[in-house]
Amino acid sequence: MTDPVAVDGTGQGTAPATWLTDDVGRERMLDMSPRVRTLRNVTFVLQLAVLLGCAPWLGWWTPAPMVAVAVLFGVCDRRMSRVARPEIPYAIAWTGTLVAITVGALITGGPTAPCILWYALAVSSLPGRFTTRGIVAGVSVTLVMLVGVTAGYDPSGVASRPSLVLFPAMLIVGVALFGWAHMHTEVAQRAEAVMDPLTQMLNRKALVTRAAELAQQTELTRRPVGVVLGDLDHFKRVNDGAGHQVGDAVLRDVAFRWRLSLRAYEMAYRLGGEEFLVLLPGATVEEAEEVAERLRASVGAAPIAGQSVTMSFGVAASADGEAFDFDTLYASADAALYAAKRGGRDRVCGGPRAAAAPESSLEEAAA
Repeated sequence: MTDPVAVDGTGQGTAPATWLTDDVGRERMLDMSPRVRTLRNVTFVLQLAVLLGCAPWLGWWTPAPMVAVAVLFGVCDRRMSRVARPEIPYAIAWTGTLVAITVGALITGGPTAPCILWYALAVSSLPGRFTTRGIVAGVSVTLVMLVGVTAGYDPSGVASRPSLVLFPAMLIVGVALFGWAHMHTEVAQRAEAVMDPLTQMLNRKALVTRAAELAQQTELTRRPVGVVLGDLDHFKRVNDGAGHQVGDAVLRDVAFRWRLSLRAYEMAYRLGGEEFLVLLPGATVEEAEEVAERLRASVGAAPIAGQSVTMSFGVAASADGEAFDFDTLYASADAALYAAKRGGRDRVCGGPRAAAAPESSLEEAAA
């Protein structure tokens, strides 16, 4: 697999991470957007109602920027589901919110404008969508705009009443910090639920969720999905001969070598025991074999915890234009893995190669 773009099964591709977010943040952003859209629209309606209620004093033009921001978010929402970097349209819409608040503040009194407090509302939407760097950047831009509409608008007034800038700044930073803390707590809890504690790889629960997502995505894209199933050879001998502590060390090191060998969009899972699996959206069986061969070579490259370790692999892939059925593909990959064990281990079998593998005893394959 040579093209890191357009291999995530969504039809939009997987683009390299930006400083705003990473692959996990993108997935969380796309997952959150439909869930919070209704609440965001309710917030827009409430803001519009407040502006209309205050229009006799502030001016009847004041709802216009908020309406423009709502339209901008609507456009960007549609773009987010179609592009490889959804954080970009969201950042554009979010920046539009800051511009609207800034314009409103400049026209309605600068440091004393009531809408200055809405900066904190904008900042509250940063955690959960962006990484820490993205949050820091957003808060920094917000504080610069705050200083501009306060100290820049009325330097002498702010000099005599520094609370006009310090109180809103404290509110902005406080909201961002609380949001950041909640985001990291949630991420940690989710990680504990879907991570294997020994190897720090995704577990079977995460695989079930991802397989269901791919099934829905390929109903639309009809792109192939590859499966690589790997199993350590003679692992029982390691546990029985060297002890379970060494066996655990072998599993941890194998997982580490897999992480070094796999690319960001090649998601690996530990199914239990010494069995591991990789899902490869967009991969043909030939491309899945290439990934499996890369993993096989990395595991056998050097001894692990004093043990000579090898790994056998079975691969399978759905056909182009065919819906993804994980159970069917897993059964095919498992049969190919069984053929690799029968053929002498430390090898990759899949597709036509599985049928061509040399025969051996069933007892040896199960050992």
